[in-house]
Amino acid sequence: MTEVIGVKFKQDGRVYYFDPDNNTVTVGQYVIVETSRGTECGIVSEANHSVSDSKIVAPLKKVLRIATDKDISRMEANRKKEAEALKVCEELVAQHKLDMRLTQVEYSFDGSKILFYFTSEGRVDFRELVKDLAAKFHTRIELRQIGVRDEARMLGGLGICGQPFCCARFLPDFQPVSIKMAKEQGLSLNPTKISGSCGRLMCCLKYEQDSYEHLMKITPGLGAIVKTGSGNKGVVTDVNLITGNMLVKLDGNELPTKLHRSEVKLISSPKKKNIKIEAEEIQE
Repeated sequence: MTEVIGVKFKQDGRVYYFDPDNNTVTVGQYVIVETSRGTECGIVSEANHSVSDSKIVAPLKKVLRIATDKDISRMEANRKKEAEALKVCEELVAQHKLDMRLTQVEYSFDGSKILFYFTSEGRVDFRELVKDLAAKFHTRIELRQIGVRDEARMLGGLGICGQPFCCARFLPDFQPVSIKMAKEQGLSLNPTKISGSCGRLMCCLKYEQDSYEHLMKITPGLGAIVKTGSGNKGVVTDVNLITGNMLVKLDGNELPTKLHRSEVKLISSPKKKNIKIEAEEIQE
């Protein structure tokens, strides 16, 4: 076990572990730490506690010191400079007629670097833009292209559920989501209903996928041959995975009978087929 503290550098950012180096901190306190990008000021999200060695990446960087009022003032001044730098960069982008949309600007704590995040449909030649920005701010300039999901995380907003974006609120990483998940969960494939504000499939499709996969394993599928407790055999014609109810066309009956998965025993399953996704669905 190793003693660590959790530090965030953005309100919606991920938590990074640092060695407290004999410092005792509380949640909400600011600390100065050394990162791969240089010296940074972060806010403590997890006070001193111990975690297993498997959860940390060695060597663990140490906390340099507890942030002073001067450090906090510098950080707040950097936030104001970021807003000004964003406006200047937007004007230069328009002058150079570049196909890119600025998302966010970050000043390093010591002011030695300014990082500009942007989105674009393709590759952008921003060499002249970097030169102009360096001449304007007299510091190191870095431009980083991000995807639309990262853009949504940075900007934040409300999803169709009425809640703040999951990516901006608590998701540490993006999980792969596929149209197959929507089909297996019986959702409408209307893009407006299964896509987030970023235009990509909603991250929450992943949340219940494990449960659906488990239910599909214990529930007879369409076309399966089952036997009831009374010994009657039949074919499954409809299934509701959540409730476990299904319609079974029993031998000798014209109309299907509603049964629960606990009331039947699987005799044979139809040959598994890959879920077919039409070309129109892929395009949407």
